[in-house]
Formats: sequence, C-alpha cells, structure tokens
Amino acid sequence: MKTSSYNPYNREIGFIEKHLNCDDLIVSKTDTKGNIKYANDTMLRINDSKIEELIGKNHNISRHPDMPRAVFKMMWDAIEKGKDFHGFIKNLSDDGSFYWTYAFITPDFNKNGIIVGYHSERRAPNPKAIAEIACIYQQLRAKESLVGVDNAIKWFEKEVLNGKVYSTYIHRLQNKH
Repeated sequence: MKTSSYNPYNREIGFIEKHLNCDDLIVSKTDTKGNIKYANDTMLRINDSKIEELIGKNHNISRHPDMPRAVFKMMWDAIEKGKDFHGFIKNLSDDGSFYWTYAFITPDFNKNGIIVGYHSERRAPNPKAIAEIACIYQQLRAKESLVGVDNAIKWFEKEVLNGKVYSTYIHRLQNKH
C-alpha cells in the first residue's frame, strides 16, 4: 500500500478511501476529555476496530493527519461552551484507510446543567462539499504551519467565512449541490 510521508500514529496511512452509505450513522459518546465511552457498530465497522480497542481511548485516535488542528480547536471551543458543532472530518481507520464524515457533536449535560461528556453523530457527507472543504483544509494546514493555529483561524474566519458563522458555512456546503 502506498502511504503518505507524514505519520504521527505509528501505523501505515494509505490512500484508500472508504465511504459511508447514505443510511449509515456513526454514534459515539465521550467523557469531557474526549475518551470514548461508547461506539456503535457502524463506527466499529468503518474504523475497522473492536470495541475493546476503542473504549477508554481518546477520540483523536481516528484523527487523520490531513485534518487542520484549527478545526478541532474550533470544535473544542464550541462544545466546551455548551454549544453544538457541525463540521467535515477526515478520519483514519485502523487499517490505514480514511473516510470523511459530516459530524454533529453536542455536549451531554447532567441534571445540574454541567457538561459531563459529548455525543457525536456522523453521517455521509456531500461529496461535492468534501471536494471544496479538502482544498480549504489544505490551505488551513499551510497557514497553521506558517502563523500558528490561532492566526490560521483568524485567516479562515476572514477569508473563507467572510463574516458568516462557521456552522452556517458548513450547512451550506453540506446542502449546496
């Protein structure tokens, strides 16, 4: 299998893409640190994992190195404030393949309104949206390496979002074509 040169995961990263079916729904739950407490069968199948390999591990175990750190900073900033997050995420399977998702992440609150974890649902993304967002993510990663994550986010907000709210932009891409 041909692999990319960047590999912080101590496993082979290939160029084989998997696709979610339109009726697939990946569901996972984490604690407030992002450690997996629950993963449904769809997540296990697409990630090529066994439940005992995921429970207790941080959710970033499936983070693909092509993903900008800025996206995850925006995600954590939102969900730690009790807000929902929508985004396109490129994930890495245990077998080295990758898959894109349209992700919805929301905080779980206890009866006192305290965040006790996070609930994530991922669906098949609009393929045309992925073509567009992949180019933007590549630019965002380049900006991160030049000016850092926080300044890359400022660039993204100014040059890509043009004053729009991130979730509005993501919804537009998902429903665009």
